[in-house]
Amino acid sequence: MRRRTFDALVATAGLLIAGLLLVGGGLLTWGHNFVTNEVHTQLAAQKIVFPPANSPAVAGAAFAPMRQYGGQLMTTGAQAQVYADHFIANHLKEIGGGQTYAQLSAKSLAQPKNAALAAQVQTMFRGETLRGLLLNAYAFWTIGQIMLYAAIAAFAGAGLLLILAIFGFIHLRRTAPEAQIFRPAATPVQASSF
Repeated sequence: MRRRTFDALVATAGLLIAGLLLVGGGLLTWGHNFVTNEVHTQLAAQKIVFPPANSPAVAGAAFAPMRQYGGQLMTTGAQAQVYADHFIANHLKEIGGGQTYAQLSAKSLAQPKNAALAAQVQTMFRGETLRGLLLNAYAFWTIGQIMLYAAIAAFAGAGLLLILAIFGFIHLRRTAPEAQIFRPAATPVQASSF
């Protein structure tokens, strides 16, 4: 195969792949922005404010991660995860006495006239529901962050391939037209009989 043909094929393939990576990076960036904006908008609409860092509501080691966001409005997935796992979950443990909603609900079904237990089940249900919704916001936000990193990698890969393709086209112009990339195998010489 002629070296110039090989260089042209490889450089053109590099350009095509770089184009695909640019399109992919653009879509990933759009996805990141969409997810991040949606999570921000939905969380901000709830107007959940973290207790101040010195508040008795977050005193104790179990609430330590909450203090970093003291007094802030919840607007990110990372904040939603901290609030769900280090505020709501801690209070639900206290309310349920260490039992889950499912365990308390089963007890409540066995004791249908126990109003205090029914109220405890309702509180646990509401708390677990809010916790689940916040953790879903955190999951989508995390997906958005992964999209951002993937977009950066796609753009970096596209840039690298563009540079390599340019070098390929430069090499193509400098290569002699008769140059071969793989030398043809030598043909065996037939012995002549005398």
